[in-house]
Amino acid sequence: MPIDFDADLNLVSAVTAGVGAVRSGTDSEDDACRCDPRFETPAGRSDRRRAELVVDADDCPGGGDLASSPDCRATVVGALATRDADVVRTVADGVGRTYEGDAAGLLLAAGRFVERVEFHDESLAARARRDPLGAAREAAGRAGAVGRIVAETGLEEGAARVDGYDDAIRPAVGPSVARSRVTLRPPAGASLLDRRELPSGATVRAYETPDGTLYHLTPVAHALDPAATATLESAYDCLARGGVEGGDRAPGRAVRRVADDSTPVETLTDVLRRYTRGNGVLDDLFADPRVTDVVASAPVEENPVRVTLDGERVRTNVRLTADGAAALASRFRRASGRAFSRATPALDASVTRPDGTKVRVAGVTAPASDGIGFAFRAHGDDAWTLPGLVAAGTLPADAAALLSLAAERGAAALVAGTRGAGKTTLLGSLLWELPDATRLVTVEDTPELPVEALREGGRDVQPLTVELDGGEGSFSPDDALKTALRLGDGALVVGEVRGEEAGTLYEAMRVGAHGNAVLGTIHGDSAAAVRERVVSDLGVAESAFGATDLVVTCARDGPRRRVAAIEEVRTGEEGVRFETLYESDADGLDATGRIERGDSALAASLAEPAETYADVLDALDERATHLGRLAETDRTRPEDVRTAYREREVN
Repeated sequence: MPIDFDADLNLVSAVTAGVGAVRSGTDSEDDACRCDPRFETPAGRSDRRRAELVVDADDCPGGGDLASSPDCRATVVGALATRDADVVRTVADGVGRTYEGDAAGLLLAAGRFVERVEFHDESLAARARRDPLGAAREAAGRAGAVGRIVAETGLEEGAARVDGYDDAIRPAVGPSVARSRVTLRPPAGASLLDRRELPSGATVRAYETPDGTLYHLTPVAHALDPAATATLESAYDCLARGGVEGGDRAPGRAVRRVADDSTPVETLTDVLRRYTRGNGVLDDLFADPRVTDVVASAPVEENPVRVTLDGERVRTNVRLTADGAAALASRFRRASGRAFSRATPALDASVTRPDGTKVRVAGVTAPASDGIGFAFRAHGDDAWTLPGLVAAGTLPADAAALLSLAAERGAAALVAGTRGAGKTTLLGSLLWELPDATRLVTVEDTPELPVEALREGGRDVQPLTVELDGGEGSFSPDDALKTALRLGDGALVVGEVRGEEAGTLYEAMRVGAHGNAVLGTIHGDSAAAVRERVVSDLGVAESAFGATDLVVTCARDGPRRRVAAIEEVRTGEEGVRFETLYESDADGLDATGRIERGDSALAASLAEPAETYADVLDALDERATHLGRLAETDRTRPEDVRTAYREREVN
């Protein structure tokens, strides 16, 4: 239910007018403000001195709209004359308005001004409650204590920066159900760069602003008219009270129970399901295929959500509420089965979106941070394959052929790179290169490898999930690797090498893991950095590290992920050294010629009993041609690749 640009600009005033329209019986005696203010400490905050002023405006004719209602403004300024607050939040008929930043600053300055000026001029203090901008102009022209107070409280400066209350007190608006707020009007001077409709029904615009690119989202829930918003709130209350049953059908039943003939039942059902069964506004953000990362830094109600859009980190017009962050934390605890509390203030998990795709979640909470904060990373909808990475420009076909043959013939390889460089994606693609009959045992703390896709493709995969906190009864990475080695012949795949399990992993490499591939990822930006980490940081003997056959280093250049180097590991009297087989240059990843010259220990080790080095070169050339053809013809999905590989074996 997307809205157009003009509707974006007018929605705040439309909602305000609509709130009045859905009320009834407001005669002259009932026009006085009936807002009910209270001060609260946001959920999950570690600093108890911080506070929000929360205003229940359900029974107020002004609806808690501080820009348009002088009476509501007077109630809020009067409350702020008694106590400071960082954020002001009003709620009426299921619509929440959040005033923060400059808007909250102006209201707070007005409260401080009222508190101090009342002793000198009661009538000016009364005006400042209802009309702080007008009071600021009047006080700024006066000498003595009044002129000094308006300057010292910041009211004079705040009033000088704005043009009327629509500009001065601009709220972020959203249904209470959404537990998130969006600023619907773009900043002054913003120029529209792009507009798109997302599969979730949301509208997203990109604006160029003086502060950089702004990712401007209008979710369906924030574009509902006032009557639909009120119905949505009633349906949510019905659902929360347990008034309906039916599992996933419960949101629809709740909407139909409170609907009338004009209610957009399907739209409200989708919205209610998203905010009660899904991940709320996050599902809108991840509905955009250009978005790979979403960050909500604590305290979430003060910091705009930021997204990585085509490789660039940009601001959004979205903020989570404190209770919205707390609700997400609870959801992630249930979905992952992992602790996340003051006792365990960090979370690393993977959750499934309603469409079945996965999002990796890293979370922090008090006392480690000032409230709950999250970082999310989307997993691709499809399992990547080597032909897919060739088509995407991650690596050329000849380099992919080397990795394919190495994985198929049981090499021990580490995929290195920094965070977000694409290590797990490349590792997952190599699993499709293993022979169909090979049993796979994967070891991960947060499931990211394409286990389900591999199983759907007929592969035998045994995943082992480990716990990193080391609590009583936990299944550690070292335990998992020892278990994996007892589960029978098969390839061993480690999601990330980071601790004491490195010794067990290198023992598996040393014995050849029953003749099958041993693959893993590790943090590092080169083979030398990987050796330093494994030997110096993880305590593996350098001679044991020599069991590694090759190190593949991934890198990220803006939105592009690529293979930056492929290096083989050699051992001798002087210890471990590296020989570069593929290296980056201005045109991408190029062969150094070592393999072609017959000087690659890795290529020699890939020869089967009846093969010569020249046979390995022929196999690499044939495989490079095959992978390149698949990439060029867009046969890159797992099912396409499996079929093509079977055809290659037959021929």
